[in-house]
Amino acid sequence: MKFTKMHALGNDFIVIDDRAAKLKSVSRLAKKLCHRRFGIGADQLLLLGHSKTADFRMRVFNADGSEVEMCGNGIRCFGKYIWDNVLLCDNTAFARKYCQSIESLAVETMAGIKYIYKSGNLFRIDMGEPVFEAEKIPVKLEHRTQNLPAGQAGSEHRIKYLRSSLVTSHTSQIMNYPLKVKNKVFKITCVSMGNPHAVIMVADVNSVQLDIFGPLIENHKFFPKRTNVEFVQPHGKNSIKMRVWERGAGETMACGTGASAAAVASALLGLTGRKVNVHLPGGRLLIHWSEKDNHVYMTGPAVNVFDGTIEI
Repeated sequence: MKFTKMHALGNDFIVIDDRAAKLKSVSRLAKKLCHRRFGIGADQLLLLGHSKTADFRMRVFNADGSEVEMCGNGIRCFGKYIWDNVLLCDNTAFARKYCQSIESLAVETMAGIKYIYKSGNLFRIDMGEPVFEAEKIPVKLEHRTQNLPAGQAGSEHRIKYLRSSLVTSHTSQIMNYPLKVKNKVFKITCVSMGNPHAVIMVADVNSVQLDIFGPLIENHKFFPKRTNVEFVQPHGKNSIKMRVWERGAGETMACGTGASAAAVASALLGLTGRKVNVHLPGGRLLIHWSEKDNHVYMTGPAVNVFDGTIEI
């Protein structure tokens, strides 16, 4: 079986063209191929398929075999793979000129259709609108109206109290919500970028015990479908530093949807503007939460590492 190994800021992927729809038991295959000692090694497996609603279809499988809705770094690699391997199917001068003129692609994902824009070696992704409603992320809310101070049971006080816990009653939006994990309380802001994210602001991301608290938050009962976890350290209005624990993959060098969620949460909390550089262990992403259409735009590189074949 042919494959391409790629990475985006160190977040690495195996890309396979499955437009013939021949692959079976993909979850088991993903675990095998992504294993770093007994397989090729990667954070995720990306499958290219046909789509009835877009130019192409992308399926994403974590290293643990679970299929997920969307991957920001993955879709940049996916886009580069298509431009390098699918669009350039004919080496004539006309074909090269035609393919170079294609500047955007529509890709079907489990999180909806995403648009990829190519500019030189960079890829700009329209990540869509962020989602804040707890029910859609999803997050299992536990409203604590029973703890209202005496004499404050009216609706006005109830809304005020819920906002002090930062779960608003009219939108179920979760901002700086206190989540107890072991002996610590983390203030989480929840955002979906097609997949769930719990964003936590900290003074120093390097001091976070991510290997301990990452999986505990990922699998917390608060998140019925588990969650990605981002620890974020703001640096002024235009920059944040981030470490990420990805659902089903563990700590990774970068996460595109995570960077998008972190940028949105930082702006929502008034810590940054709507256009920020997100600094990750693997490099930098530019995230812009547009005021015009409320969409989040992610810009960053994608790299082809090598092509190969493997027996399965």
